[in-house]
Amino acid sequence: MRVFVLGAGIIGVCTAWYLRQEGHEVVVIDRQGDAAQETSFANGAQISVSFCEPWANAEAPLKVLKWLARDDSPLLFRPRLDPQQWRWGLSFLMQCHDGAFERNVRQLVALGRYSHESLKALVAQTGIEYQRLERGILHFFSSQKDLDAGAAAANLMRRYGVDREVLTREQVLAIEPALASFAPQIAGGTYTPSDESGDARVFTQALARRCEAAGVQFLYQHDILGLDVEGGRVERVRVRDRVSGVPATLQGDVFVAALGSYTAPLLRPLGVALNIYPAKGYSATLRLRHPERASVVSMIDDARKIAISRLGDYIRIAGTAELAGYDTRLDTPTARVRCDALVRRYDEVFPGVADLSEPNFWTGLRPSTPTNIPYIGRTRLPNLWVNAGHGTLGWTHGAGSGRAVAELISGRRPALDFGFLGTSGCAVTGEGRQRVAV
Repeated sequence: MRVFVLGAGIIGVCTAWYLRQEGHEVVVIDRQGDAAQETSFANGAQISVSFCEPWANAEAPLKVLKWLARDDSPLLFRPRLDPQQWRWGLSFLMQCHDGAFERNVRQLVALGRYSHESLKALVAQTGIEYQRLERGILHFFSSQKDLDAGAAAANLMRRYGVDREVLTREQVLAIEPALASFAPQIAGGTYTPSDESGDARVFTQALARRCEAAGVQFLYQHDILGLDVEGGRVERVRVRDRVSGVPATLQGDVFVAALGSYTAPLLRPLGVALNIYPAKGYSATLRLRHPERASVVSMIDDARKIAISRLGDYIRIAGTAELAGYDTRLDTPTARVRCDALVRRYDEVFPGVADLSEPNFWTGLRPSTPTNIPYIGRTRLPNLWVNAGHGTLGWTHGAGSGRAVAELISGRRPALDFGFLGTSGCAVTGEGRQRVAV
């Protein structure tokens, strides 16, 4: 079959790779000039099966209210006259109880473990190098209350087979000695040795080159204008070359929408209602002045909800989420505050280690669902598939999501317990397990 994959981020490129491995003719379309130029460009760099935790939990509503007035808060909700934002927000609140949290964790961990196995096999097959560090992920806490909550989450993860250990302060420092100067502010932590880190952009672009070598066609710098439906099926995708301005209509057998936050507005005119809303995330990439004093283990600072990952002679600090629509500007007052907060926090934890004079700031839109569970599978249009809504876990879930879609399109059920669209008439969405208009 001729399959069009819409989007060339980590999700789209992994989907293209596995579809080609299944023997399909594959065409990838993206508006940028290369793969991984938007949400996959400068993320937190973590493959974090251990931290597949939904944002929605019993304590989340109170925390969000407390954070409303803080421009540097971990999760910032900016109310807008946007029905999609309010739909998302109300659905999020419906997930803020222990039963939903555990249900959502189960599916996220299942997908994470499947995806990590897929990634390791793919790397072994291709030999791709991407600043990979198999040192695990360390999650440190600054208060006993937060550590107790982290220990409870670790216990839940262990029930689903994730080797997340609870650590004392001394054990945290033994795993990452670079935290020594910050030790008085560490209550303890959790650690998952099987997790890892690496540069998602480097990986995605390298995989795109291997896709091309295997016969996948990439149409870069092409805007996707819409999909044409006839007889209850998608027949064509309409595009426009950004260089020449020339429009074109391309016919295919199967279409996979993997456009991150832009998937929902593309499919809405077709009657496919996805509860995906963009969460604006930030990162800073700093050159290390003293690499010998920098951390090597990838970590999460729970107090600020940020990820810190080593990428060779650079450090990546990423985090925060801002629910404020599709704005990707870095020059707004709020953006400047949030960027500066990342750098300032890193220097508090690792004083003098990084060069702060030329921070490389970036922002991207994380395609978030209220449950954090992505949409993977077939819509009610039989040849239109979705692979989107991965939120902060696109790098963690990318390989497995691509592999799962390719298997489903090829007529096989992936070997994991997950609510795939189109397999039972139900899907996991922002409202839990229910029928949805997809």
